[in-house]
Amino acid sequence: MASLNRRVRRVAATAVALVACSTLAPAGTATAGTGAPVSPHVTTVPLAQGLYQSAYSERNDVLWATASVGQPPAPTTGSRLLRIDPGTLKVEAAYTPPSDGTVEAVYGIDVDDEHNTLWVTNTRNNSVAVYSQRTGRHLATRLDVNHSREVVVDERRDIVWASSFSDGSLVAFDSRTFAEIRRVTVEGSGPTGLALDERTGTVYTADFTNSRIIQLAPGSSAPRLLPTGTGPLSISLSRDGRTAYTADQGSGTLSVVDLRSGTLRRSVPTGAGAKSVATEPCSGNVLVVNRLAAGVSVVDPRAGSVVETVATNAYPNHVKVAGHRTAYVLDKSASGPAGEDGLTRIRLRSGAHKGC
Repeated sequence: MASLNRRVRRVAATAVALVACSTLAPAGTATAGTGAPVSPHVTTVPLAQGLYQSAYSERNDVLWATASVGQPPAPTTGSRLLRIDPGTLKVEAAYTPPSDGTVEAVYGIDVDDEHNTLWVTNTRNNSVAVYSQRTGRHLATRLDVNHSREVVVDERRDIVWASSFSDGSLVAFDSRTFAEIRRVTVEGSGPTGLALDERTGTVYTADFTNSRIIQLAPGSSAPRLLPTGTGPLSISLSRDGRTAYTADQGSGTLSVVDLRSGTLRRSVPTGAGAKSVATEPCSGNVLVVNRLAAGVSVVDPRAGSVVETVATNAYPNHVKVAGHRTAYVLDKSASGPAGEDGLTRIRLRSGAHKGC
């Protein structure tokens, strides 16, 4: 997956989604879920029903999003992969997953710009799937990833990692052949969000079940277990790969974990239902989606403080930081004129490190 920060990756996710096109609100006049005007650096549009997670392709300058409708035990009634123009925030194309009587509904997502493909999790089908970025065509489905939650692409090593929540496994696939090449199981764990250190190839996952981080280095026979906050769903890394950040749903916090010493450095209160996290590599600030607080906290992890809170529609679900210090937030508000969930673009105003 290509991103502004070529050394550090992260992907995050959680449940359920579907599609419909939308209209664009003029920049600077977008409104949050309360209907109150928001800052000119924030734009919100209704997009589609059932939004879940997004990923940005530098190669194609495209924002991809997953959408699926129908929560268990109800069947999935529709699912789409959405190709979105990151400038206009309009849906350029929508692709329907295959079905053999049961729709291969899409949830987690990451891009492989080296091979111009998309990898998604089919959570309810216990599988992952691969699509062409150029045509949207379904290329392959790989089974036995039980309650597949997240995917993250290691382009340098031609590896794709998926988290298998139900059986506590991290599953690796060859991004060229789509074949499974490695499986590591941590008994009793519940892996959710994934992050990748591109420099070392080390993969990290948030263990929601045990409130910890699982670290798996290339060639390592045993994972390393690190403490973090309560109920972590999503994980991100600092620009230098020395610090991990988790969005802790149980405690409503951002946890800052020193990866060298393996210690929890601090926990920063952000809001109820902290769900998704992303690092802005230029400033080093961290964005946390607070699902039950209808907003995004911008945190300075060095100071341990929230420097800005950006209002969103109700039930924000996922945040992705992409080029030019821009963040994209998907929500599950059903606040559009036809019940669509929303997409919020935030132009980040924080200072930048030299070279960004």
